[in-house]
Amino acid sequence: MAKRKYFGTDGIRGLANTHPMTAEVALRVGMAAGKLFRGDHDRRPLVVIGKDTRLSGYMIEPALVAGFTSMGMDVRLFGPLPTPAVAMMTRSMRADLGVMISASHNAFHDNGIKLFGPDGYKLSDEREFEIEAHMDEGLQENLSPADGLGRVARVDDSQARYVEIAKATFPRQLNLGGLRIVIDCANGAAYKVAPTALYELGAEVRALGVTPDGFNINQDVGSTHAHAMAAAVKEYRADIGIALDGDADRLAICDEHGHIVDGDQIMALIAGAWATEQRLTGGGVVATIMSNLGLERFLGARALKLERTAVGDRYVMERMRSGGFNLGGEQSGHLILSDFSTTGDGLIAALQVLAVMVQTGKPMSALARQFDPVPQKMENVKFARGGEPLKNAKVKDAIAAAEARLNGSGRVVVRASGTEPLIRVMAEGDDEAVVAQMVREIAGAVRGVGG
Repeated sequence: MAKRKYFGTDGIRGLANTHPMTAEVALRVGMAAGKLFRGDHDRRPLVVIGKDTRLSGYMIEPALVAGFTSMGMDVRLFGPLPTPAVAMMTRSMRADLGVMISASHNAFHDNGIKLFGPDGYKLSDEREFEIEAHMDEGLQENLSPADGLGRVARVDDSQARYVEIAKATFPRQLNLGGLRIVIDCANGAAYKVAPTALYELGAEVRALGVTPDGFNINQDVGSTHAHAMAAAVKEYRADIGIALDGDADRLAICDEHGHIVDGDQIMALIAGAWATEQRLTGGGVVATIMSNLGLERFLGARALKLERTAVGDRYVMERMRSGGFNLGGEQSGHLILSDFSTTGDGLIAALQVLAVMVQTGKPMSALARQFDPVPQKMENVKFARGGEPLKNAKVKDAIAAAEARLNGSGRVVVRASGTEPLIRVMAEGDDEAVVAQMVREIAGAVRGVGG
């Protein structure tokens, strides 16, 4: 497969109004996807579009709409809605394609386009490559005649639909009465739906990050700035804090003392509860190579396995589907619960944590540390573009020496970033000083050859 020009590891993303995140590219995405998906139907093909709260969404959305309608596809607009909600409603509305306009946890000046197939799953690499190929072709001969243009309408109840879907994932016999919850929506896509769902389930809600202005998405709030949630928990004496990112497909949690709980601990908590209830499928959990060895040991002690994948929720989801797992995710808080959703969903994951709190009657602080994390050290090392430090003999020798020193009692992960000229060095093991030394040595070797 040729090198891709537009799509990256998670759709198209970039600085708004700068290639490839321009109105022109969005128009061509709509036209190319329209050509690919309109196919042979006994009905008019349908595409649904959601977005977060970035100012540039007002530029990208109409450009996509123009592209789709020019190819004869009908369009339904959701307005601000979480990424997982768009994925769900692509399937429930029997759409041929779903689109989310968002750059996730990035600052307002970035934006992106994510595409979902009719099954609600992110498009495969092959499908995205087909769209790219069409984008660089002459599409004029494929335009619909004037009487065959697509129609556009807004779905006024899209947010209410998602609220009901999210609430239905919470155990029917339980409610959140008596819990005071801080919810930080990052001034993003969930700024209405998340507080509403928690309130309707009975919680006393203290919301922040719910006043988007087009510029403040993820700005000092949300899952990437969890200190805002933690401070609010202490200010309001809340029982738990929940922070989502700009498109609400990941979360951070803190306990009643403001202590942050990472994604590995959340996965362990949910996995343990589901295993006890015999709801966990696949015999374990899927996580990436970056998840802590402590999670693997926690699961192993319960005769459960941890399947590891490359970094990226797409790879986690692929392994979950092939292995029949219903729980997976990343240490960053991108959690996938496939009984409910086809992609990461921060709100629904948080509701599973709240269910355990209610069922056990324990405070979050008593549930937050399911396992003792193995000391883990990470360092990012910049290198000159075009260089390949991981192929250098000295770097290979440093990695081999670290692995030999661990002798199976820990892990070394050294990988190139998929988006930046960085080598990411991670090591973990029971001796924190040894781990730190190994990371320093490997990072030093990379610096020595990386320019």
